Amino acid sequence: MALQYSVTVRNAQLDAFETAIGASAVLKIRSGTVPANCAAADSGTVLATLNLPSDWMAAASAGSKAKSGTWEDTAADATGTAGHFRVYASDGTTVHMQGTITATGGGGDMTVDNTSIASGQTVTVTGFTISAGNA
Repeated sequence: MALQYSVTVRNAQLDAFETAIGASAVLKIRSGTVPANCAAADSGTVLATLNLPSDWMAAASAGSKAKSGTWEDTAADATGTAGHFRVYASDGTTVHMQGTITATGGGGDMTVDNTSIASGQTVTVTGFTISAGNA
């Protein structure tokens, strides 16, 4: 039998993500493929840098946790095609989470309004939810 957790435990696990990463998380949208793991070196070009709101994730409910507030960069850093994202601690160098990125409806771990980014344009994250397993 596989381990199973109550909704209360799953919600606590999810809420711990935001606590561990911190209130001043930095999201970087990058070109190229996702590195092998969070300890691997950054890959691709930083296309957009977003300083996330201080309460950047809503409280976990029913075993999932969604972005909170507006996640937006009003002036993209570079031109390219978004391929992945990394979430860093406030220092902008310690990676705590990473995943794929697609346009809204594209099925990525995170979705944005447009994956073809031009330097200086506004980039908006339209969707991001994490779910705890072992229900």
